[in-house]
Amino acid sequence: MNLRKWVREMVAVMREEDLAEIEVRRWFTTVRVRRPGTDPVMPIQAAAPAETQGGSGERHDADGKPPANLVPIKSPMVGTFYRAPAPDADPYVEENSPITVGQTVCIVEAMKLMNEIESEVEGRIARILVENAQPVEYGQTLFLVESDTAA
Repeated sequence: MNLRKWVREMVAVMREEDLAEIEVRRWFTTVRVRRPGTDPVMPIQAAAPAETQGGSGERHDADGKPPANLVPIKSPMVGTFYRAPAPDADPYVEENSPITVGQTVCIVEAMKLMNEIESEVEGRIARILVENAQPVEYGQTLFLVESDTAA
């Protein structure tokens, strides 16, 4: 994700949540945005929310879960996310693509091993929350699938 897009998303989160200041740290990069005329606030240590990490604009309820008909596909391991089997190949899925149970949706590379991630739900890809070749954490939501039946 380029820095300009990242800052825009941070400003949008600040406006939505009525924040005076926001700071996001990812790997070796730290970005802090503060509204003019506000005093610095005490830092709060917290994991970056999915909206900041993956750029998702989806609304979540009080428990942090996506809406009932959106089922997350999460990373089962730490690694690097790839949307396609090779750099010159088409992605496994696109937004609005129909998927079936057992269909490969992406690859997570961990320790030079390419692990195919399969869907556990049937439906339609509503959102792709991670950019290609980006690092992912264990349990990080990669996709949101619109499904009539919850998993």
